[in-house]
This record gives sequence, C-alpha cells and structure tokens, in this order.
Amino acid sequence: MLLEKVQLFNTKKDFFIFLLGCFFILNYTLLIEYNNYKKLTQFDSTITKAIVLKQYSKTKINKHNKLKTYQILKLKSSQDFTFYTSQNNTIQNLLGKYITIEIWAGKISFYEYMTSFYTFSKILHINTTITLKQQLNFTLDAKHKDSNISSIYKALYSATPLPKRLQETFSALGISHLLAISGFHLGVLATLLYFLLKLPYKFLQNRYFPYRNYKLDSFIFIAFTLLIYVIFLDSPPSLLRAYTMMIVGFFLYDRGYKIISMQTLLLTILLLLSFFPRLFFALGFWLSIAGVFYIFLFLIYFKNLTKIWQFLLLPIWVYLMMLPYSLIIFGSFSIYHPLSIIWTSLFTLFYPLSIFLHFINFGDIFDTMLNELLSLSSLKSVYFHPLWLQIFIGLSLLSIKNIWSMYIMFSLSITMLIYSIYQVT
Repeated sequence: MLLEKVQLFNTKKDFFIFLLGCFFILNYTLLIEYNNYKKLTQFDSTITKAIVLKQYSKTKINKHNKLKTYQILKLKSSQDFTFYTSQNNTIQNLLGKYITIEIWAGKISFYEYMTSFYTFSKILHINTTITLKQQLNFTLDAKHKDSNISSIYKALYSATPLPKRLQETFSALGISHLLAISGFHLGVLATLLYFLLKLPYKFLQNRYFPYRNYKLDSFIFIAFTLLIYVIFLDSPPSLLRAYTMMIVGFFLYDRGYKIISMQTLLLTILLLLSFFPRLFFALGFWLSIAGVFYIFLFLIYFKNLTKIWQFLLLPIWVYLMMLPYSLIIFGSFSIYHPLSIIWTSLFTLFYPLSIFLHFINFGDIFDTMLNELLSLSSLKSVYFHPLWLQIFIGLSLLSIKNIWSMYIMFSLSITMLIYSIYQVT
C-alpha cells in the first residue's frame, strides 16, 4: 500500500539540503524577474504583446456628474506579467485575442509587477489570426444556442473566464471549483487516457515489445499529452500545481516513497514557488493547495476506513473543509450550496461524457439540465470576519499532528454552514 512506503525526508539534514536548493533557485528566478522588471520600467512607456484574458464594461460618474461607460481589459503579456487597462466603450470584443499595446508602466513597483497593476495604454495592433483556442470557442458557441451554456463549456475546455454574473451564480451554488480547471479535471483526463491507451498498447505489447512496462510507458504518454494541454491553456496556477504534483507523485511512487503525505505536498509547493515565484500571489494556486491538503488529511486520519466509506465520506469532508474559504473569500451562498457535494460527485461522470458527446456532435444534450441548474441559484451575501479564516487555517496546520485540532476545525466549519443557512432563509 502507498501509505506503507518510506518517507521522503528521513532526516532533518535531508530536508535542510532540499530547502537550501529551493532557496537558491528562488533567488535566481527572482533575479530574472527583477531584471525583466527593470527593463519594463526603464522608460515611461514600453511596447509589449499580450493576450486579452478578460473584457467587461464599467460605469462611473465623471467630474461633470455624467455617467461614463468604458471597457476594462485584463491582459497577460508575453513576458508573463498581468495588468489591467481601460479602453473606450466602442472598442470591439478582444477577448482571447493577441494585441500589441503600448503601456505606461514606468512608475509601478516590483510588487505590482509580480502581482498585477493598472496602467494607461494605447492599442497599436490587433492580431486577426484565429488561434486554436479561439477556434475551439467558436465551435462551442456554434453547438449551443444559449450563451451561458457555451460559456460554461468554454470555461471547462479552454479555461476561458466566466462572465461575472455566472461566476457569482456558481459561487452561490458551491460549484465554482468545477468550472476552474484544476487537479480534479486533470485527474479525470489522465484516467480517461490511461484506459483508452490500455487495449491498443496491450495488443502491440504482446506482439512487439513484451519487455516494456505499461505503467511507465502510459505515464510518459499521458504526461506529455497533458503537458501540451497545460501549455494550450496558458498554465493556470491550479492546473500547474496539479500537473507538477502528478509528475512528483509518479517520480516518488516509482522509487518506493510514500505519496499520501504532507511531505509530498510540501515538496510540490516549494518546487513550484521556487521556479514560479508569481504563484505566491495566485489565489487559485493556494485554494488548489488547500483542497489537496484536506484530501491528504482525510486519507491520513481515516486510512482504516473501507474504500467504499472513503469514497462516500471524502466529498462531504472536502466540502466542509473548503466551505470557510468559499464563504469568507467570495461571500456568497444559497440554500442549494450544500448540494454541491452531490453535483461534484456527478461531475466525475459528466466531464468525460460531455467531452465525448461534443466529439460526436451531441454536445447540447445537457443544455436543458444546465439551464435548470442555473435557475436554482438564489444568490445572497453572507459575511464572516476574515479572522475566522485565519483561525481555521491555524487549526488546519495543527491538525497534521493533533487530532483535537481537527475536531475543533470540523466543528467550526459545521457552525459556519448552519449560520450561513440561517442567514439566507
């Protein structure tokens, strides 16, 4: 069994050496980022190429007490920094397009460069070449009459951000994590590829290369295929975490190390932060880490349960453990929110089936069902002081070694759920 394998760091010295290596890598990557930052801010303005990640309208009252509507763009440059800018309301739909833009970023700080910043800009050129991701999105638009439904599938397949209203709806329903491509989706795709490859591989193996190992060969194929997918989606933080953890997990498993361990998670976090320091400021990355942390915590504390009980209880556990993050960070809830436990379980079947149905031109089969789901939302705001989340995180860390902290943490989450239901009813 995986839990019976050896620990990764047997001594404090091993861990210290690994930590020291990560420290040097982090300093080197930060040095590269700082050098790029100095180049960006060397002059008052600079020209860069970028992709438009989000585009939405915003209204404000100007100095003449008149309403002014303009467009806000969120962009990611070819140098990997993210920024916001505003444009005239008459500008065309640029979502997903590559543009050449002049930005005035001479006075931004290094912290703003590493996170995101607002700047004035001037669009110089719009690339009219249709990208592969745009082609996929156009295909999805053609297959679904309702724009909300096509937006859902675009979020699922091409990591296209949802419109704000839909984001709020899914947050209130407690299933916004299903629309943000992460380890859950990567796991489903990896499993699907594993079984699709198995029969043709076994057929060829028996005839031409019986000496080969299917587990190793299938992993290489799956890892390479998913790497292309991760790059195609522009490496969202949660997906990058999941892919890295898959690689690290197989590497450790192949060498007899224990996988279901907080050490494995810590190893992944340190490696990712060392090579990609921008992840320090990515909320999606930390929420993804939190999800894996609570799954590991469950498997460590309840490892003696049968597989059936683990399968039944794990979705309930993860829902309750992630609930404080959802309530405090997003502040929205509905009476249907707890039903996300069921919808998350059903999503394991829905996601690969929906991919198959789109391939055979029956992708609209679930449209009515999805519209019914959207109609359930009765969005209401709930409020909890951020201190509650800090306490919950502290209890979570203590739970690694102290079971009583786990009980208190569990009770706190149940209390927050009951109080949230009381607020919206």
